[in-house]
Amino acid sequence: MELRPFQADDTDQTVALWQACGLTRPWNDPYKDIRRKLDEDPLLFRVAVYDTQVIGSVMAGFDGHRGWIYYLAVLPQYQSRGLGKRLVQDAEARLHAIGCPKIQLMIRQENTAVSAFYQTLGYEPADVVVLGKRLIADQ
Repeated sequence: MELRPFQADDTDQTVALWQACGLTRPWNDPYKDIRRKLDEDPLLFRVAVYDTQVIGSVMAGFDGHRGWIYYLAVLPQYQSRGLGKRLVQDAEARLHAIGCPKIQLMIRQENTAVSAFYQTLGYEPADVVVLGKRLIADQ
């Protein structure tokens, strides 16, 4: 298994991975999310590849105040083998190397299994409400 920067040829497999993991939503076009990330900071977008198959991904970002983790995904048949942890640790190390003082991430409230996973890695629930506003419609 190789952990490496995302490459444009990984796009279709990565979107299929996100779909297999239930990360996509109708109001967010994953292809546009990928293009936007590649335009902004491609070095914080990583994939795990086994043979020629993308089996995991993590997208990170840093706004100068805090880092964010998005699109952490591992194909279901490769879960519970430490790959998710490795992807998170890779993102943390890359964010730390560029001076990021803290990391946050968002998960859906009903996703208790993912919440438990992140808590084993030292992430704690934060007493905040996340608000959002769409500036560009993907659909």
